[in-house]
Amino acid sequence: MGRRKFAEVSAPAGPFIVMGVSGCGKSSVASELAARMGGVFLDADDFHPPANKAKMAAGHPLTDEDRWGWLDAINAALRKEVAAGRLVFTACSALRRVYRDRLSVGLPGLRFIYLKGSKELIRERLNHRTNHFMTAALLDSQFATLEEPVDAMTVSIDAPLEAVVDEALRQLNYSAESSR
Repeated sequence: MGRRKFAEVSAPAGPFIVMGVSGCGKSSVASELAARMGGVFLDADDFHPPANKAKMAAGHPLTDEDRWGWLDAINAALRKEVAAGRLVFTACSALRRVYRDRLSVGLPGLRFIYLKGSKELIRERLNHRTNHFMTAALLDSQFATLEEPVDAMTVSIDAPLEAVVDEALRQLNYSAESSR
């Protein structure tokens, strides 16, 4: 099945953070949303300092103290993109409400897209992922930390990537047009 084109029905507010536990597909979904909607993609993983990456690669979960500077750096990047008038999609775990609140500072239009899936499905995905500092061993701590958002758009990840992105676009009031 070929890539579908999406026509804007109503301009979505933004910026957007595609959130969820590691392995749920945040980077894939956020980058595809940005591509289809003519936006910019940012990956929160790129904002982790080396010490955070080393800690996670060694199988140790991050503490809140490890996260504050990282979250502030993401917020600053989002604010810069918004100030430049760009539609931006960021892949970021944003597992706790306090993290989402920190990411939202100075961004009244920030919206979250929560990618929801079972621990079993995500563990299987993590076990097949290579060259990433986040290991499947940390999945239990991710689910333990997760405070599911009540004010986010929720999209199930129990489908192929294209269908997940199509559903997110549908919820953002974009409609599919068949490619010719």
